[in-house]
Amino acid sequence: MPICAPPIALITGITGQDGSYLTELLLAKGYEVHGLAWRPGDPEASPLKELARNPRIHGKRLFFHYGDLADGQTLRRVFHEVTPGEVYHLGGQSHVGKSFQIPESTCEEVGMASLRLLESSRALGDQVKIYLASTAEVFGDAAETPQTEETKFRPTSPYGCAKAFMTQIARVYRESYGIFVCNGILYNHESPRRGQAFVTRKISRTVAAIKLGLENKLILGNTKSRRDWGHARDYVRAMWMMLQHPKADDYVVATGITHSVQDFVEAAFRVVGLPWEKYLVTDPALERVLEPKQLVGNPAKIQRVLGWRSEHTFDDLVREMVEADLASLAAREPAIAL
Repeated sequence: MPICAPPIALITGITGQDGSYLTELLLAKGYEVHGLAWRPGDPEASPLKELARNPRIHGKRLFFHYGDLADGQTLRRVFHEVTPGEVYHLGGQSHVGKSFQIPESTCEEVGMASLRLLESSRALGDQVKIYLASTAEVFGDAAETPQTEETKFRPTSPYGCAKAFMTQIARVYRESYGIFVCNGILYNHESPRRGQAFVTRKISRTVAAIKLGLENKLILGNTKSRRDWGHARDYVRAMWMMLQHPKADDYVVATGITHSVQDFVEAAFRVVGLPWEKYLVTDPALERVLEPKQLVGNPAKIQRVLGWRSEHTFDDLVREMVEADLASLAAREPAIAL
């Protein structure tokens, strides 16, 4: 009996939070995984470092390619070399606040890079399925709550505008060229692998540092701001499920429940058994230029069509993040007892 070749997936942004969890998921499902990274040292400094150092996996089931999303020639070369059956486009600048500081590069990395990827995929015809990482930020000043796949786009940041372009151009290519491309309109999803520039990770890491005596205050902007927070592990599973369905479509991926930044702060301090009132300081200078209205997603479609469900609770998420930062900081400061 002939041995079937493993499915091949290509992930842009493989060294980030979502890319690393998705890599682990696909490897567990028997895939051969190829990732596009910025520079050769990135995998060694990412959550994938253990896999990158494992000779039984790296170079056999996991491969890294290096290049810039702004370079269309690189994308075409990688597509030609890998000939993936599935492409997960997760790369690009993903910080909303930073997009106000670098709007041009954000639109280039998010919008135009996605267009280049779609163009590169056309040469593979119907043998490739594509996932594009859209975001709730496309709704911004939302006209309705909760938001669905039919809610009008009203972004309030350069990042949201770039993602709106990406989402719309994907629909154009799907309808005009028959490309199998899905937009995952993901709401905020966190984990211990979230970058420290994001408010959730800032909270978890600072609370852990306060518990260990390394910090004495947590400084935040608007703590009344509310978000629909889920776990990145659940959301990368949704990405994979979209590409297994026979029909390409767009899906809102959300928990349908909002919590405030204040809720996150209080839950984090509960994990370490400290009173949040003693340490929290608010600074208006840290608030967003333009805060979107309440963003909460309606996951009814993905639940009905794909059978996806979020498996982690909000408290589970906060606890995992704080405990991971406690372990990380304690390992760096071995003289300090927990």
